[in-house]
Amino acid sequence: MARLILSLDNQVLAEYNMTKERYTVGRLPDNDVRIDNPAVSGHHSLIINILNDSFLEDLNSTNGTYVNGKLIKKHALQHGDVITIGHHQLRFADQQVNEPEQDEFEKTMVIPAGQQNADQLAKAERAADRAVAEVDEAAEGVKLDPEDAAALEEKPKTPSLGETMAEERASHSATATGIDPGSIPNALPMAKLQVLSGSFAGRELELTKALTTLGRPGVQVAAITRRAEGYYIVHVESGKEGDYPLVNGQPIGAQAKKLTDNDVVQLAGVKMGFFAA
Repeated sequence: MARLILSLDNQVLAEYNMTKERYTVGRLPDNDVRIDNPAVSGHHSLIINILNDSFLEDLNSTNGTYVNGKLIKKHALQHGDVITIGHHQLRFADQQVNEPEQDEFEKTMVIPAGQQNADQLAKAERAADRAVAEVDEAAEGVKLDPEDAAALEEKPKTPSLGETMAEERASHSATATGIDPGSIPNALPMAKLQVLSGSFAGRELELTKALTTLGRPGVQVAAITRRAEGYYIVHVESGKEGDYPLVNGQPIGAQAKKLTDNDVVQLAGVKMGFFAA
């Protein structure tokens, strides 16, 4: 099944699974893919899906339809094609593409453990630890207003029967196993990276490991660490001093930076969107 990924200025706005035969794209509300922008015609373009093939047609729009920078009237869509309509982009991702191509992306950008510099990775881990510790310290430093604190002390909440039973079950589980279930890192939602630029556009990489190292050695390398508190990206190395990865267009520097949903990471010339499940 193919997908369309709508973006503006490298920010992903929506994704559409192409389960129907026809999809219209335009400014009016009756379109399957609506782009509410004056540069887009009411009914701008049409995508027709026939078996495993998809075809794009411009509907005599005012500003034209472009694929990979070229003005088109009709075009047979290929995986990774970028459709430009007004100021917006629609990336065509064909999930029928052979799996070895996904492997090729991982071979290009994901650095295996045996090829990683242990000292540099240890340094990255320590940077992530410091970032997590700073967040914890900041949280501990937040104090209630005296009046709010007094109100809490005066009227303690009486727990409900359900809350009491839940506390007893949690206490029993912690005593039996020696582990507080609430502190288990696996409670963190899974996340993924989706390539937004280059020949691997549309590829996805699930961040299932505690540490995923990405980039090109000698050019730019970063690590994404999966912690109970969230996902952090850390600079590992680069060919030029001070050449740090970018998050939403800003260099992350030498410190670890926490990633949030829809962040855009630029690493070794490749733009990737970070999406939390």
